[in-house]
Amino acid sequence: MTTVLITGATAGIGAAFARRLAGEGHDLVLVARNEQRLGEQATELHDRHGVEVEVLSADLSEDKGIEAVEARLRDTARPVHLLVNNAGFGNKGRFLEVSTADELKMLKVHCEAVLRLTTAATETMRERRRGAVINVASVAAFVPRGTYGASKAWVVQFTQGVARDLAGSGVRLMALCPGFVRTEFHERAGMGTDNVPGWLWLDADKLVGAALRDLGHGKTLSVPDPRYKAITGLMKLAPHRVVSRASSTTGRKYGPK
Repeated sequence: MTTVLITGATAGIGAAFARRLAGEGHDLVLVARNEQRLGEQATELHDRHGVEVEVLSADLSEDKGIEAVEARLRDTARPVHLLVNNAGFGNKGRFLEVSTADELKMLKVHCEAVLRLTTAATETMRERRRGAVINVASVAAFVPRGTYGASKAWVVQFTQGVARDLAGSGVRLMALCPGFVRTEFHERAGMGTDNVPGWLWLDADKLVGAALRDLGHGKTLSVPDPRYKAITGLMKLAPHRVVSRASSTTGRKYGPK
């Protein structure tokens, strides 16, 4: 029996990870801000799958919240075998339309929290010579598209760099880069999605299944869908100025209104 800690666990990709891993018999530590939703989710997963589910209410945009999760990850009496850093959000608006405070909050959650929680988890995992970390990024990491894309690019580079540094230690790391997924993400950010073509949408449960297969195969980067694999492959081959122009045009067409 292994224990998985998931941040941003009550909705979207995080909730899909929780459902899948509980169904496979893993105990869970669910982290999110909403204590009531955490409790309801924990009860449902425990009753359905018979696994132990611990809840930890924490806001990862604040030091106090990050410190609480760090402490749980460093608890050697209750080891965490897989960390899924999934917590994140988007800001509606272009640069200078979003307050600096909100931009810094995003960097706190997407970068600082990921750095600190990955550090806390891998320290104990390396001692046990066993464990894994999945850091949820985005295909936005591969295009020049504001603070969100920049923060997710940092997640990808950080994760792959740490994976190389810890190679041979028994600890695996993988950056997960989904595209558009039907979750609460866009609604929470106040972003309209009616103009996003149907073929661009991914199912969260299928995405999680593909991600876990990629982790099992030892990949350090997972783009879990043929459509987005093709898109990211084309972006890598195209000249930077072309990608930048296409990103700006796509953002105006499919981004927040």
